[in-house]
Amino acid sequence: QVQLVESGGGLVQAGGSLRLSCVVSGLTASNYVMGWFRQAPGKEREFVGSIRWSPEYADSVKGRFTISRDNAKNTVYLQMNSLKPEDTAVYYCSAKSSIWRSEYDYWGQGTQVTVSS
Repeated sequence: QVQLVESGGGLVQAGGSLRLSCVVSGLTASNYVMGWFRQAPGKEREFVGSIRWSPEYADSVKGRFTISRDNAKNTVYLQMNSLKPEDTAVYYCSAKSSIWRSEYDYWGQGTQVTVSS
């Protein structure tokens, strides 16, 4: 059974930092494309970034967010710096088996990030 469990969300002031973790079980994260998405109230879910061999990012977070992976812990991280109020959203960890797939196969339950101005 595959499980993705996010943690690390919370309330932070603008300009602050948070690190989200996604603990993966039931699959080997290094063999999958691990993605981070977010969904703000009233908005569609949007891609934040992903990692397989090297990370890639949405333009809105490039230079501020960093995705990394600890293979020994089978855990993926999203380091978020210089946070802005518009980064407020529920953040989801996800996994897909191939870079050629458009859809992600597995999703976590999400963790709330709130950035105050």
